[in-house]
Amino acid sequence: MIPAEINHKFNKLQQILASDFDNEKPDMKVILFLIGVQELGKGPKKFSKRQKEELMHIATCRLFSEMGFYKLEGLDQDGWPHWKKIKPIPNYTLLEQEMILKSLIVSYFENLFDL
Repeated sequence: MIPAEINHKFNKLQQILASDFDNEKPDMKVILFLIGVQELGKGPKKFSKRQKEELMHIATCRLFSEMGFYKLEGLDQDGWPHWKKIKPIPNYTLLEQEMILKSLIVSYFENLFDL
């Protein structure tokens, strides 16, 4: 996908998700948190600040697994997924990182929503 198409689909996703956030568009961190909660598979609940950070890490690993950077190792005793880095992630610029993440997020949600 070209950057303009990625941005268009990402904005559309934000608009769809906004209905669950008092019509406020969720930013990248919120969307990563939502993916982390989805990947954890325990439904919505209260999470500590540390758990929220871990959920965003789970989301990032899940998304970058699509590019072969991470592999799911399994679940710990509490049911939290653990990922293993398979290869180093190149040193992308901040703009490149943002576009890659947006692209991976769009791909993650495309099967759920018509983007």
